[in-house]
Amino acid sequence: MRVISGTAKGRPLKAVPGTSTRPTTDKVKEAIFSMIGPYFDGGQVLDLFAGTGGLGIEALSRGMTKAVFIDIEKKSIDTIGHNLVTAGLKDQAEIYRTDAARALKALAKREQQFELVFLDPPYKMKFIAELISTMEEQSIVPLNATIVVEHDAKDVLEDTIGGFKQQRRSDYGDTAVTIYKGSAE
Repeated sequence: MRVISGTAKGRPLKAVPGTSTRPTTDKVKEAIFSMIGPYFDGGQVLDLFAGTGGLGIEALSRGMTKAVFIDIEKKSIDTIGHNLVTAGLKDQAEIYRTDAARALKALAKREQQFELVFLDPPYKMKFIAELISTMEEQSIVPLNATIVVEHDAKDVLEDTIGGFKQQRRSDYGDTAVTIYKGSAE
């Protein structure tokens, strides 16, 4: 695993030890960024269920200004910290060890908003619609936000969740990527 493009291009990323996480492959990461970017002119990114932090780090490398990384596993938090230092992006990041629901409440309380969100929960967890609805209700995502969901290819996600409409879905073996974009309509 490595940073594919941008200011930290080519920097290696460490995997989380053990088998509890499923890092996004470079092939899938490259496909995601060709669909949503590939580069950004500032903004905040939320990497929920961050694992290695690879998606948020890639977004920072490609021009996002700030990233918030959330994961409940200590090994993941340690790995994200290491990868941010390796990529030279630690000053642009905040890392929190907590569960998704608690993290969203804290972010809402701090009135933080994110133009880009990565949701990559364990495949057995089937609550993507609830997470997106909660983020919208708590004003964590403005209606111009992009939400990227990585999920089991067998799962079919809703076409519309609140003010967010599915823009695209692509399958990569057992993994699928579904992209939602806010709509003011």
